[in-house]
Amino acid sequence: MSKVQMITIGDDQPEQRLDRWFRKSFPLVTQGNIEKMCRKGDIRVDGGRVKSNTRVGPGNVVRVPPLPDSEAPAHNTIRITNADIKMMRDAVLYKDDHIIVINKPAGLPTQGGSKQTRHVDVLSEALRFGYDEKPRLVHRLDKDTSGALVLARTPAMATKLTEAFRHRNTRKIYWALVAGVPVPYLGEIKYGLVKAMGRGKGGEGEKMHAVHPRDVDSTPGAKRASSLYATLYRVGSRASWVAMEPLTGRTHQLRVHMAEIGHPIVGDGKYGGSGQENMGDGWGAQLGGVISKKLHLHARRIAFEHPVTKKELSVTAPLPEHMKNSWETFDWHESLAAEDPFETLR
Repeated sequence: MSKVQMITIGDDQPEQRLDRWFRKSFPLVTQGNIEKMCRKGDIRVDGGRVKSNTRVGPGNVVRVPPLPDSEAPAHNTIRITNADIKMMRDAVLYKDDHIIVINKPAGLPTQGGSKQTRHVDVLSEALRFGYDEKPRLVHRLDKDTSGALVLARTPAMATKLTEAFRHRNTRKIYWALVAGVPVPYLGEIKYGLVKAMGRGKGGEGEKMHAVHPRDVDSTPGAKRASSLYATLYRVGSRASWVAMEPLTGRTHQLRVHMAEIGHPIVGDGKYGGSGQENMGDGWGAQLGGVISKKLHLHARRIAFEHPVTKKELSVTAPLPEHMKNSWETFDWHESLAAEDPFETLR
């Protein structure tokens, strides 16, 4: 495409993120190039500059700049193997006519990005179960975080669920293995978060940095964030089983918050130091020995009002293999934890 287009989103389209709309409309364009065009102001909505996660919907006019004819392989050229199909279907925790909840494997990205062609958004083709369209993502988990991930089976349901997630009408409880022992055992972390570009040529390796609550308003780009945590069990002073609930939905929020209070999540090289072993002083992202070096963060439970039945839907995801092995090493059992460890805070 060699000229600028002004495209008005039709009434048949659900409200969605700009990058998601763009990839559906122009499947040869990569996520990385969408981000770049937004930063440069080449992509605009109703004449204004936007970010890739800006919400767009019926009536919005999107400025689409000239696009090369071959940015990247189209999604439909990616081969989904029988092993992929089995993996995705084995991951299903809950399914009805409207919603599917899967236990996302650790290491599998939720969506595509730079050089990422194998991810939940593509592999969800395996979860049609007779429907004309594949199910749609309504929220995300980090690549290395496992656990409960919700998909909508129709565009209308995607709109309703996305709205519920955006307005925090959901509860998400995570489990983690962290270095040291957080004290007090039950509390709330209120550090704000601000994004800092990485050192790569295109800003690769960007990280979130914690900002003291009193400095959030005076720090450009900083956003307030809040997380509950509960220390459930511990191994001396070396490590703890911690439950967490994000009250806001910032990027890497739980990982940054735990590192900021001196108890990084085990296996978190980005925020806890990739090679440091915890020697009982509450720092270091690795425990050593037989404990896996993978990230020990798991979306254990998700609960929200079903948009159709109006009843609470609560889905629990079993631990991934590497965390299950760590739990067995410490003689911890999943049944030891209360379903809602934050009941006393409500």
